[in-house]
Amino acid sequence: MLASMFAALRLFGSPSVSPREESPEHEDPKTELEDLDVKRLPPSEKEFGTEKELISNEVTVVIEEDELNPGELSFEEDTAGGMGRHLGIFSCTMIIVGTIIGTGIFSTPSSILGSVGSVGASLMLWLLGFVLSFCGLFIWLEFGTMFPRSGGEKVYLEAVYQRPKHLATFFFAANAIVLGFSSSGCIVRRHHILVTAGRSTDLWVTRGIALSVIIFAILLHGLAPRAGVWLMNVLSMLKIIILLFIVVSGWVVLSGHTRVQDPYANFRNAFAGSSNSSNDATLKVLYTYSGWSRLNYVLNDVKNPVRTLKIAAPLGFSICAVLYVLANISYFAASTKEEITETGVTVASLFFKNVFGPEAQEALTLFVALSGLGNVVTVTFSASRVIQELAKEGIPLPFGNRFWASNWPTRKSPFPALVMHMLISAIVIIAPPLAVAYPFILDVETYPEEIVNFLVVIGLLWLRWRRPHLPRPIKVWWPSAVFFLAATVFLLVTPFLRPENGVGDTPPLPYYLYCLVSIGVVAGGVLYWVIWHIVPRWFGYEYVLRKETLSDGTVVMVYTRKSLQ
Repeated sequence: MLASMFAALRLFGSPSVSPREESPEHEDPKTELEDLDVKRLPPSEKEFGTEKELISNEVTVVIEEDELNPGELSFEEDTAGGMGRHLGIFSCTMIIVGTIIGTGIFSTPSSILGSVGSVGASLMLWLLGFVLSFCGLFIWLEFGTMFPRSGGEKVYLEAVYQRPKHLATFFFAANAIVLGFSSSGCIVRRHHILVTAGRSTDLWVTRGIALSVIIFAILLHGLAPRAGVWLMNVLSMLKIIILLFIVVSGWVVLSGHTRVQDPYANFRNAFAGSSNSSNDATLKVLYTYSGWSRLNYVLNDVKNPVRTLKIAAPLGFSICAVLYVLANISYFAASTKEEITETGVTVASLFFKNVFGPEAQEALTLFVALSGLGNVVTVTFSASRVIQELAKEGIPLPFGNRFWASNWPTRKSPFPALVMHMLISAIVIIAPPLAVAYPFILDVETYPEEIVNFLVVIGLLWLRWRRPHLPRPIKVWWPSAVFFLAATVFLLVTPFLRPENGVGDTPPLPYYLYCLVSIGVVAGGVLYWVIWHIVPRWFGYEYVLRKETLSDGTVVMVYTRKSLQ
């Protein structure tokens, strides 16, 4: 299956700029940029908004300097400060793996089977989720190789939606800061820790454990950044080992050498009982696959960002997709459909019980807790870089954006941005009632991402039409982009349709409430832009941006007040 996925690279994305032989990349970003050769592009390409071409390790990186430049900072200014480029292909692959593999693959298959009604339909849905995510991955690869900067969707929206000025930045900031929390992973992990310890799920004990998880991740990345990368890699490898163990055990079950009486029972008449209602299940599958775009958030930390992104992102996602499908086959081989849908036990727990006995279930709970920890540590690492990029771009924040954009106190990692991420996550952990918190938080996190995805794909198609000659190291096959766009529209509309049970996943809350909350938050970003860009003009002044260089080398944009007279 891995071979077929990499063969599909020619279908979904093909290089449009030839690689070249260059000198090895420097660790220090300043000396790296000094050694790069600069040459002017031909006039036919200048008219499409590009000014110069930088040649780095084995790839051609285009630096945008006029109308297509994302935001106010140039490429050199945006990549200044911090630890420089220190993440290689292995660490970048582990970032993708660590973000995608959380706790969902150990529990979600049972609810998906319950929604679609048959094993065959469930497996087809997992394959559909893989295809949709693979299409999205190559859209982000095209943008990421065109604009190899940290920030992900922030950069792409700024490059495409430049009028009204800075509106795209404020719009995305509302989603990334207010809804970019790690609370859901912390809530899941506290449950598995308590189960492993044999403790009851007391309200404040569970909240305390969830808070301790996010605080640990923040202190690790903020004060010992290299140790944080090391732990991310170790926990991501552990996730792969756990899933490989489940997959290999499933092969042994299918061979008939275990206590499972009839491992092929679920695969006879595999589509019997299939349901036509799969909207909710599709959302859950796509959420389980989510995380394939996280490497785009940290490209300022990546060695050879274009080349590394082209290798690590498809590799990391392919590893996860293969393990997901094979793990589902193992689950269905070890348990009957009735056991999976009716016992109320997670499908991975049933697998360990049926194959190895009840004692193995406790070990699984510990493994799932470690997997959840790895997800929180990895998501926190990437989310903080997005917050830092927004602060560098001048987003007005409490205590001034200089502090949140800095690499204080180590001069190596964005500790202030990590603290902001922790504060938002802590509010979400403490404020809502836990009985409905987890499913509601998942929904609120997911829906705004689909809004952003919709705008990103529209932006890519617009650039293809208006700027067809822009250099693109990876060029996504346009039908796959249209397919992903159609799926995104479906995911935006579906939550407003009344579910079969009439109440959704978060009773007593209305099933559509999370959509309205999500839309309200991103609309708040638009309102915040109006307050800073429109309202001051009513009173005879405006806010303009100017550049400042902090003591750690970070370049930031700062708003200053200017009279209109």
